Amino acid sequence: DYYGKELQKSEDLKTNACITSARPLPKMVRDALEHVHEEVVARYYGCGLVIPECLSSCRILDLGSGSGRDCYLLSQLVGEQGHVTGIDMTKGQVEVAKKHLAYHMDKFGYRKPNVEFFHGYMEKLGDAGLADESYDIVISNCVINLAPDKRAVLQEAFRVLKPGGEMYFSDIYASQRLSETVRKHRVLWGECLAGALYWRDLYGIAEEVGFSPPCLVTASPITIGNKELEDIVGDCRFVSATFRLFKVPAGSRAGPGQVIYNGGIVGHERELVFDANFTFKEGEVVDVDAEMAAILQSSRFAEEFLIRAGGANAAALQGCC
Repeated sequence: DYYGKELQKSEDLKTNACITSARPLPKMVRDALEHVHEEVVARYYGCGLVIPECLSSCRILDLGSGSGRDCYLLSQLVGEQGHVTGIDMTKGQVEVAKKHLAYHMDKFGYRKPNVEFFHGYMEKLGDAGLADESYDIVISNCVINLAPDKRAVLQEAFRVLKPGGEMYFSDIYASQRLSETVRKHRVLWGECLAGALYWRDLYGIAEEVGFSPPCLVTASPITIGNKELEDIVGDCRFVSATFRLFKVPAGSRAGPGQVIYNGGIVGHERELVFDANFTFKEGEVVDVDAEMAAILQSSRFAEEFLIRAGGANAAALQGCC
């Protein structure tokens, strides 16, 4: 009801929670965004930035794809050989996304569509016919907080990812576990705050499901900007954060290593800001911990790096808070 009927455009949101952008958009993303239909952009309620790097020919799944903005953006970045699937539980939003499919394929000059949309739940991707190990990347933009069962969402994402695949997602986190009053508040739920996960719980759930420890990419504090709602929330603080989780195959975790970025990724030729702890400059030797070595070696980034075992100053495991 909230996303299909009550909100008609992003200006109808009652707090600032869903409109926090994590960092400036790269030029190629800004250019791609200009080709997206204005209705799709107007009916979009995401937060942060969920456009990872190294996307050519990838198969991507967008959880909670809404009006399809990110899907149509990614459609241009994966190219005609890639594919993007969007799934959303709000029928009205899926209809908006589907309505503009022909417009976008024509705009991009694609002979056949490389985007498809399903009406369904991200906790039950099997019901929409999404098979095991069928995607390179799962993205999600500010919607996992809307799912009552976060573990089921991560479990399903893990299932549909190929070995070495990545879940790259932006969401809202809380500084503490939320009270029953906050969690039952209709407007706060729709505004992405009442369902926010206590940030430490993300680490526990990711590990249980089988993902590598979450890599924090960006984080920015959220202001609510509504006195009445701020009083209900009390002293809890919220943050919009983007994390990357990898499905590292068993047996690929060896030890720390040294890596050199080859500089081949479009839009990131000179420097790849991988997360808050690791920035890789072209041609520069970087010591990485065992976790990062395994991620780079088993993922789509493997061909973009020279990776060797050992390392004089092998980094301690990078934490985040």
